[in-house]
Amino acid sequence: MHNKPVRKAVIAAAGFGTRFLPQTKALPKEMLPLVDKPIIQYIVEELVDAGIEDIVIVTGYHKRSIEDHFDNMSAELRNNLKKSNKLELLEETKKISNLANFAYIRQKGPYGNATPVLNAEHLVGDEPFIYTFADDFIVSSPSRFKQMIQVYNEYNCSVLTCIPVTKDEDYSRYGIVAGSEIKPGLLQMSTIIEKPGKENAPSNLASVSGYLLTPEIFRYLHLAKETKPEDSEFYIQPAMQMLIEDGGQIVAYEVENGTYYDTGNKLEYLKTVVDFALKHEDIKDDFMEHLRSKLE
Repeated sequence: MHNKPVRKAVIAAAGFGTRFLPQTKALPKEMLPLVDKPIIQYIVEELVDAGIEDIVIVTGYHKRSIEDHFDNMSAELRNNLKKSNKLELLEETKKISNLANFAYIRQKGPYGNATPVLNAEHLVGDEPFIYTFADDFIVSSPSRFKQMIQVYNEYNCSVLTCIPVTKDEDYSRYGIVAGSEIKPGLLQMSTIIEKPGKENAPSNLASVSGYLLTPEIFRYLHLAKETKPEDSEFYIQPAMQMLIEDGGQIVAYEVENGTYYDTGNKLEYLKTVVDFALKHEDIKDDFMEHLRSKLE
Protein backbone atom coordinates (compact mmCIF):
# COMPACT_ATOMS: atom_id res chain seq x y z
CA MET A 1 0.00 0.00 0.00
CA HIS A 2 1.46 3.34 -1.06
CA ASN A 3 1.76 5.93 1.70
CA LYS A 4 -0.22 9.11 1.27
CA PRO A 5 2.03 12.08 2.02
CA VAL A 6 1.61 13.83 5.36
CA ARG A 7 0.42 17.34 4.47
CA LYS A 8 -2.02 18.20 7.27
CA ALA A 9 -1.75 18.96 10.96
CA VAL A 10 -4.13 19.63 13.84
CA ILE A 11 -3.04 21.77 16.78
CA ALA A 12 -5.06 21.57 19.99
CA ALA A 13 -5.31 25.11 21.39
CA ALA A 14 -8.56 25.26 23.34
CA GLY A 15 -7.28 24.92 26.93
CA PHE A 16 -7.97 27.62 29.50
CA GLY A 17 -4.37 27.98 30.69
CA THR A 18 -5.57 28.22 34.29
CA ARG A 19 -2.04 27.74 35.66
CA PHE A 20 -1.09 31.10 34.15
CA LEU A 21 -4.04 33.15 35.33
CA PRO A 22 -4.49 36.12 35.42
CA GLN A 23 -2.10 36.37 32.42
CA THR A 24 -4.25 33.98 30.35
CA LYS A 25 -7.59 35.66 31.10
CA ALA A 26 -7.35 37.46 27.75
CA LEU A 27 -4.17 36.03 26.21
CA PRO A 28 -4.17 32.31 25.31
CA LYS A 29 -1.33 30.26 26.81
CA GLU A 30 -0.33 29.29 23.25
CA MET A 31 0.51 32.97 22.66
CA LEU A 32 2.92 33.24 25.61
CA PRO A 33 6.26 34.43 24.20
CA LEU A 34 9.53 32.55 24.02
CA VAL A 35 11.58 35.77 23.84
CA ASP A 36 9.97 37.35 20.73
CA LYS A 37 7.76 34.63 19.22
CA PRO A 38 4.67 32.97 20.66
CA ILE A 39 5.04 29.27 21.45
CA ILE A 40 2.49 28.32 18.79
CA GLN A 41 4.56 29.99 16.06
CA TYR A 42 7.51 27.70 16.82
CA ILE A 43 5.17 24.71 16.43
CA VAL A 44 3.76 26.04 13.15
CA GLU A 45 7.22 26.78 11.72
CA GLU A 46 8.40 23.29 12.62
CA LEU A 47 5.35 21.75 10.91
CA VAL A 48 5.85 23.83 7.77
CA ASP A 49 9.55 22.92 7.68
CA ALA A 50 8.50 19.24 7.71
CA GLY A 51 6.28 19.72 4.64
CA ILE A 52 2.90 20.43 6.26
CA GLU A 53 0.69 22.66 4.08
CA ASP A 54 -2.68 22.75 5.88
CA ILE A 55 -2.92 23.50 9.61
CA VAL A 56 -6.17 23.21 11.55
CA ILE A 57 -6.07 25.03 14.89
CA VAL A 58 -8.81 23.93 17.29
CA THR A 59 -9.48 26.87 19.59
CA GLY A 60 -11.74 28.00 22.43
CA TYR A 61 -13.83 31.10 23.01
CA HIS A 62 -10.97 33.48 23.92
CA LYS A 63 -8.46 32.56 21.23
CA ARG A 64 -8.96 35.31 18.63
CA SER A 65 -5.40 36.54 19.14
CA ILE A 66 -4.12 33.25 17.63
CA GLU A 67 -6.14 33.92 14.47
CA ASP A 68 -4.99 37.53 14.42
CA HIS A 69 -1.35 36.47 14.79
CA PHE A 70 -1.43 34.27 11.67
CA ASP A 71 -3.56 36.77 9.70
CA ASN A 72 -2.23 39.62 7.56
CA MET A 73 -0.82 42.43 9.66
CA SER A 74 -2.78 45.65 9.97
CA ALA A 75 -2.07 48.53 7.57
CA GLU A 76 -1.24 50.63 10.62
CA LEU A 77 1.54 48.27 11.78
CA ARG A 78 2.83 47.89 8.22
CA ASN A 79 3.07 51.68 7.78
CA ASN A 80 4.68 52.14 11.16
CA LEU A 81 7.43 49.61 10.33
CA LYS A 82 7.98 51.24 6.92
CA LYS A 83 8.21 54.74 8.39
CA SER A 84 10.63 53.53 11.07
CA ASN A 85 12.69 51.83 8.32
CA LYS A 86 12.36 48.48 10.15
CA LEU A 87 12.21 46.62 6.85
CA GLU A 88 13.66 43.36 8.17
CA LEU A 89 10.98 43.21 10.85
CA LEU A 90 8.36 44.07 8.24
CA GLU A 91 9.41 41.14 6.03
CA GLU A 92 9.61 38.74 8.97
CA THR A 93 6.15 39.72 10.18
CA LYS A 94 4.63 39.50 6.68
CA LYS A 95 5.90 35.92 6.31
CA ILE A 96 3.83 34.69 9.27
CA SER A 97 0.49 34.76 7.42
CA ASN A 98 1.98 32.89 4.44
CA LEU A 99 3.45 29.99 6.44
CA ALA A 100 0.54 27.62 5.67
CA ASN A 101 -3.17 27.40 4.88
CA PHE A 102 -4.83 27.98 8.25
CA ALA A 103 -8.29 26.85 9.31
CA TYR A 104 -9.80 27.52 12.74
CA ILE A 105 -12.45 25.45 14.51
CA ARG A 106 -14.07 26.14 17.86
CA GLN A 107 -13.79 23.06 20.06
CA LYS A 108 -17.12 21.33 20.77
CA GLY A 109 -17.56 18.21 22.87
CA PRO A 110 -16.30 16.62 26.07
CA TYR A 111 -13.04 17.61 27.75
CA GLY A 112 -10.03 15.53 26.69
CA ASN A 113 -7.38 15.25 23.99
CA ALA A 114 -9.59 13.24 21.58
CA THR A 115 -12.16 15.99 21.02
CA PRO A 116 -9.98 18.32 18.88
CA VAL A 117 -9.18 15.42 16.55
CA LEU A 118 -12.84 14.56 15.97
CA ASN A 119 -13.65 18.26 15.54
CA ALA A 120 -11.13 18.40 12.67
CA GLU A 121 -12.20 15.14 10.97
CA HIS A 122 -14.07 16.84 8.11
CA LEU A 123 -10.98 18.94 7.24
CA VAL A 124 -8.45 16.13 7.58
CA GLY A 125 -10.47 13.65 5.52
CA ASP A 126 -8.82 10.44 4.37
CA GLU A 127 -5.23 11.54 4.94
CA PRO A 128 -2.54 10.94 7.55
CA PHE A 129 -1.98 13.95 9.80
CA ILE A 130 0.09 15.22 12.70
CA TYR A 131 -1.78 15.98 15.92
CA THR A 132 0.14 18.17 18.32
CA PHE A 133 -0.08 20.75 21.08
CA ALA A 134 1.32 24.21 21.77
CA ASP A 135 2.40 23.78 25.36
CA ASP A 136 4.90 20.95 25.09
CA PHE A 137 7.33 20.20 22.30
CA ILE A 138 10.67 18.61 21.46
CA VAL A 139 13.57 20.51 19.94
CA SER A 140 15.69 18.17 17.86
CA SER A 141 17.78 17.97 14.71
CA PRO A 142 16.31 16.88 12.37
CA SER A 143 13.01 18.12 13.80
CA ARG A 144 10.73 15.63 15.58
CA PHE A 145 8.07 16.09 12.84
CA LYS A 146 10.60 15.21 10.13
CA GLN A 147 11.66 12.17 12.16
CA MET A 148 8.01 11.10 12.66
CA ILE A 149 7.29 11.41 8.94
CA GLN A 150 10.37 9.35 8.12
CA VAL A 151 9.15 6.57 10.47
CA TYR A 152 5.63 6.77 8.95
CA ASN A 153 7.08 6.51 5.42
CA GLU A 154 8.97 3.38 6.44
CA TYR A 155 6.24 1.60 8.44
CA ASN A 156 3.04 3.10 6.97
CA CYS A 157 1.29 3.37 10.34
CA SER A 158 0.58 5.78 13.19
CA VAL A 159 3.62 7.03 15.15
CA LEU A 160 3.83 8.27 18.75
CA THR A 161 6.72 10.57 19.65
CA CYS A 162 8.41 9.49 22.85
CA ILE A 163 11.20 10.57 25.15
CA PRO A 164 13.12 8.36 27.59
CA VAL A 165 12.08 8.94 31.19
CA THR A 166 15.01 10.08 33.33
CA LYS A 167 13.45 10.83 36.73
CA ASP A 168 11.49 8.39 38.89
CA GLU A 169 8.63 10.87 39.37
CA ASP A 170 8.14 11.17 35.58
CA TYR A 171 6.73 7.64 35.50
CA SER A 172 3.77 9.14 37.36
CA ARG A 173 3.51 12.17 35.04
CA TYR A 174 3.27 10.61 31.58
CA GLY A 175 1.72 7.77 29.62
CA ILE A 176 4.35 5.01 29.30
CA VAL A 177 4.27 2.81 26.20
CA ALA A 178 4.55 -0.96 26.14
CA GLY A 179 5.41 -3.19 23.20
CA SER A 180 8.02 -5.27 21.44
CA GLU A 181 11.22 -3.68 20.18
CA ILE A 182 11.49 -3.47 16.39
CA LYS A 183 14.93 -1.86 16.71
CA PRO A 184 16.54 0.39 19.36
CA GLY A 185 14.30 3.40 19.96
CA LEU A 186 11.31 1.92 18.10
CA LEU A 187 8.55 -0.22 19.66
CA GLN A 188 5.65 -2.04 18.06
CA MET A 189 3.12 -0.70 20.54
CA SER A 190 0.84 -3.08 22.44
CA THR A 191 -0.59 -0.58 24.92
CA ILE A 192 0.01 2.70 26.70
CA ILE A 193 -0.35 2.92 30.47
CA GLU A 194 -1.23 6.31 31.92
CA LYS A 195 1.01 7.39 34.83
CA PRO A 196 1.90 3.85 35.99
CA GLY A 197 4.62 4.77 38.50
CA LYS A 198 8.12 3.33 38.19
CA GLU A 199 7.28 -0.10 39.70
CA ASN A 200 4.54 -0.79 37.14
CA ALA A 201 6.09 0.89 34.09
CA PRO A 202 6.39 -1.44 31.07
CA SER A 203 9.28 0.56 29.50
CA ASN A 204 11.15 3.83 29.96
CA LEU A 205 9.50 5.54 26.96
CA ALA A 206 6.97 8.30 27.70
CA SER A 207 4.51 9.41 25.03
CA VAL A 208 4.71 13.21 24.82
CA SER A 209 3.97 16.14 22.61
CA GLY A 210 2.11 14.63 19.69
CA TYR A 211 1.18 11.89 17.27
CA LEU A 212 1.26 11.15 13.57
CA LEU A 213 -2.08 9.43 12.94
CA THR A 214 -3.49 7.53 9.99
CA PRO A 215 -7.12 8.33 9.12
CA GLU A 216 -8.35 4.96 10.42
CA ILE A 217 -8.13 6.50 13.91
CA PHE A 218 -11.41 8.36 13.26
CA ARG A 219 -13.45 5.14 13.17
CA TYR A 220 -12.06 4.12 16.57
CA LEU A 221 -12.54 7.60 18.03
CA HIS A 222 -16.25 7.41 17.17
CA LEU A 223 -16.42 3.96 18.78
CA ALA A 224 -14.56 5.16 21.87
CA LYS A 225 -16.87 8.16 22.19
CA GLU A 226 -19.97 5.96 21.97
CA THR A 227 -18.70 3.51 24.59
CA LYS A 228 -17.13 5.88 27.13
CA PRO A 229 -19.05 6.49 30.37
CA GLU A 230 -21.34 9.52 30.22
CA ASP A 231 -19.81 12.75 31.59
CA SER A 232 -16.31 11.23 31.57
CA GLU A 233 -13.38 12.84 29.77
CA PHE A 234 -12.64 11.78 26.19
CA TYR A 235 -9.07 10.66 25.53
CA ILE A 236 -7.38 9.33 22.41
CA GLN A 237 -5.58 6.40 24.11
CA PRO A 238 -8.66 4.06 24.30
CA ALA A 239 -9.23 4.57 20.55
CA MET A 240 -5.60 3.65 19.88
CA GLN A 241 -6.03 0.53 22.01
CA MET A 242 -9.10 -0.51 19.99
CA LEU A 243 -7.16 -0.01 16.75
CA ILE A 244 -4.27 -2.19 18.04
CA GLU A 245 -6.68 -4.91 19.24
CA ASP A 246 -8.25 -4.93 15.78
CA GLY A 247 -4.84 -5.75 14.29
CA GLY A 248 -3.81 -2.18 13.45
CA GLN A 249 -0.22 -1.08 13.90
CA ILE A 250 1.08 1.84 15.96
CA VAL A 251 4.77 2.39 16.63
CA ALA A 252 6.32 4.34 19.50
CA TYR A 253 9.42 6.24 18.42
CA GLU A 254 12.11 7.74 20.63
CA VAL A 255 13.00 11.11 19.10
CA GLU A 256 16.74 11.32 18.39
CA ASN A 257 18.84 14.24 19.66
CA GLY A 258 15.77 15.69 21.35
CA THR A 259 15.29 18.13 24.22
CA TYR A 260 11.79 18.06 25.67
CA TYR A 261 10.13 21.31 26.79
CA ASP A 262 6.90 21.52 28.75
CA THR A 263 5.62 25.10 28.95
CA GLY A 264 2.34 24.09 30.62
CA ASN A 265 3.33 25.33 34.07
CA LYS A 266 5.12 28.44 35.31
CA LEU A 267 8.43 26.90 36.33
CA GLU A 268 8.89 24.83 33.14
CA TYR A 269 7.81 27.79 31.02
CA LEU A 270 10.46 30.02 32.64
CA LYS A 271 13.15 27.35 32.14
CA THR A 272 12.16 27.19 28.46
CA VAL A 273 12.35 30.98 28.10
CA VAL A 274 15.87 30.94 29.60
CA ASP A 275 17.02 28.20 27.19
CA PHE A 276 15.58 30.04 24.19
CA ALA A 277 17.07 33.36 25.33
CA LEU A 278 20.49 31.72 25.56
CA LYS A 279 20.18 30.67 21.90
CA HIS A 280 19.03 34.11 20.76
CA GLU A 281 21.88 35.79 18.86
CA ASP A 282 20.81 39.36 19.73
CA ILE A 283 20.77 38.94 23.49
CA LYS A 284 22.43 35.69 24.55
CA ASP A 285 25.77 37.14 25.74
CA ASP A 286 24.26 39.97 27.77
CA PHE A 287 21.61 37.65 29.15
CA MET A 288 24.23 35.12 30.24
CA GLU A 289 26.14 37.91 31.95
CA HIS A 290 22.95 38.91 33.79
CA LEU A 291 22.33 35.32 34.93
CA ARG A 292 25.91 35.01 36.16
CA SER A 293 25.58 38.24 38.14
CA LYS A 294 22.52 36.79 39.92
CA LEU A 295 24.49 33.71 40.95
CA GLU A 296 27.42 35.59 42.47
